[in-house]
Amino acid sequence: MNSAQTLETYDAILATTGKMLAAAQNNEWDQLIQLENECRQLTESLIQNDQEPILDKELLQKKVKIIHQILADDAQIRAITEPWMLKLQDMLNISSRTRNLELAYQPINNV
Repeated sequence: MNSAQTLETYDAILATTGKMLAAAQNNEWDQLIQLENECRQLTESLIQNDQEPILDKELLQKKVKIIHQILADDAQIRAITEPWMLKLQDMLNISSRTRNLELAYQPINNV
């Protein structure tokens, strides 16, 4: 992967994380999951081509700027999704406890 391809991949990841943020802000969870998979594929392509070219100062600064924006998008996505995921986990725990109580106290002839 040459320097142009590397920066194109970082730009593609940034574009995807921007879409992921918009999806999270709009509660579009299926879209968010699809975009997360796309982002993972892009990231894996960078990892597979781990012999990243040496970038000149300008390109290196551009890469660093892109990475900072990707991390900022990720932090905002987590701020949106983590409370929702905790709420969902609580709902699942309550449902599980309710099912366990129902099983424990059901009449013996229903077992």
